[in-house]
Amino acid sequence: MEDTALEEEGEHQQRSKADEKEVIQSLVEIEEAIGAYGDYRKTQRKECFNLVRRIKLLSPLLEEIRENGCPLSPRSISCFNDLKKAFLCAKKLLKTCNSGSKIYLALDSEGIAARFLAVYERLNRALDAIPYDELGISDEVKEQVELMQSQLRRAKRRTETQDIELAMDIMVVFSKKDDRNADSAILERLAKKLELQTIPDLKSETVAVKKLVKERGGGQSAETIQQIVDVLNKFKQIAGVKETSGITNNVDDVSQAKCLKKCPSLSIPNDFLCPITLEIMTDPVIVATGQTYERSSIQKWLGSGHRTCPKTRQPLAHLSLAPNYALRNLIANWCEMYNVELPKREADTKAVQVKEISTIVQNLSSGRLEVQRESVIEIRKLSKENPDNRVLIASAGAIPRLINLLSYPDSKIQEHAVTALLNLSIDETNKRIIAKEGAIPAIVEVLQNGSLEARENSAAALFSLSMVDENKVTIGSLNGIPPLVDLLKNGTVRGKKDAATALFNLSLNQVNKGRAIKAGIIAPLLQLVTDKHLGMVDEALSILFLLLSNPEGRNSIGQMPFIQTLVELIKEGTPKNKECATAVLLELGINNSSHVLAALQFGVYDHLVELSKNGTSRAQRKANTLLHHMSKCEQVP
Repeated sequence: MEDTALEEEGEHQQRSKADEKEVIQSLVEIEEAIGAYGDYRKTQRKECFNLVRRIKLLSPLLEEIRENGCPLSPRSISCFNDLKKAFLCAKKLLKTCNSGSKIYLALDSEGIAARFLAVYERLNRALDAIPYDELGISDEVKEQVELMQSQLRRAKRRTETQDIELAMDIMVVFSKKDDRNADSAILERLAKKLELQTIPDLKSETVAVKKLVKERGGGQSAETIQQIVDVLNKFKQIAGVKETSGITNNVDDVSQAKCLKKCPSLSIPNDFLCPITLEIMTDPVIVATGQTYERSSIQKWLGSGHRTCPKTRQPLAHLSLAPNYALRNLIANWCEMYNVELPKREADTKAVQVKEISTIVQNLSSGRLEVQRESVIEIRKLSKENPDNRVLIASAGAIPRLINLLSYPDSKIQEHAVTALLNLSIDETNKRIIAKEGAIPAIVEVLQNGSLEARENSAAALFSLSMVDENKVTIGSLNGIPPLVDLLKNGTVRGKKDAATALFNLSLNQVNKGRAIKAGIIAPLLQLVTDKHLGMVDEALSILFLLLSNPEGRNSIGQMPFIQTLVELIKEGTPKNKECATAVLLELGINNSSHVLAALQFGVYDHLVELSKNGTSRAQRKANTLLHHMSKCEQVP
């Protein structure tokens, strides 16, 4: 009997030692796996590096426990198992930020931020419970763990400004029904921020989206996933990539393979196709890795700052391009043999184009009215769709000439000139050139006194220019906000939308918030929230949300009728309406509990409970936070 008890005790000790060794070893392995992730999506990159750095601070603790060889009590093993669960949550989150869909991570950036905070809380709880004295941990290591915990406790939710800007950009793209140039500017800004401008990046994002569809397709997230797919397809269009089939409204169909279309003819040898454009090459060149590309395509790749081979992803030892004469001759012979017309070399076409554009730009300064009018119309057309043309037109000196035409007495020339500047401003470099050349006061003047279409396009131009932070300050200081507020109040539907997008961008600047409030922006925004026929409820609420950080804005916005309107939107609005209205109500309530009590009187509670269960992911979080805040307000005597 005694022998049996001793055997059981021995087995128990062996299991305990095995458990000790396994839990510490697994923590070390998970930590190493976390450190192995090379890079993260741009929207969460800083937070990911912070999390990895903090977890690495625990390495000395784990090493010291292994070296000490002290037996772990059941309590210690339980604590380290909790720490392991926190590590696994961190690893899962970092993996999502490493290889997940970039568009999804931008859309749900607030949810991702909440997941980071949840990981920090789990880590903190697990570390608080560890019996350091029992484990014989040195004071030095214990101080390092305490340092890590203090960092975790100080970790705050980052500002929502960038998240709101991304969400607003996507909202504007989907809300506009006419094909406006400002939409292209928004899409290009989004693509640049999310690093989705090249063929390899778009292929990688397509794989990530297909994986997301498999994991989350159907149910409440179906609409969100379809939005992600739509945005991805728009990015592909900007990059000049075609798909073999269109996007359907059935999310299940999205998971079907959509390969990039290589070439209309399958008989063309693959070696003749540029790996970037997937089209037959007319001017093949060899890069440092030995790969061959179409000259214009690889020049664009290098011009955008890349220093790697697009196909192999290897760093380029140098940026020289060597003509591949042998392949060019093979392609020419093959085209002649099969009677295929080889496209003109882009270099030849571009030389002709540069000469033509230069002539048109010179004619902008002609003394003849008709010549000027024809030239500015042609510049407007050339700059509308083609990114290369925007660069060539600006290089030819068109911008100062177009600015001069803004003060021209002919209203049509003025209208075409401001629209041409709008088109040119889609290019990031041109935005700064246009502002530097003094265009903003002239555009504001057209916004105040021009024809209706000229005023609308002036608003769109100011929106495009305001994507550069220093231009936000310039536009605000040069009185660009009051005429935008006037257009928001009295313009056509299109004019109101252009004014709203410009005012949203400008209100990301703290000083401009005060200027917008002083210009009377609150009243037309409140009107847009109540007028559902215009379809601008979400845009208006997003701007109001920004203005709530201004005390004067909070006082003007938080009126009783508006609280009732917010409650009605939470009750009966679209999913996006409910999300935005809840965010605004939460911001109002946090700063003034009387707004919360007023909303309760209007019957918001049950609708928030429903929203916390069935709303969008952001709406659920906002609703839960607001419900929690309401419970505290009700407890106050």
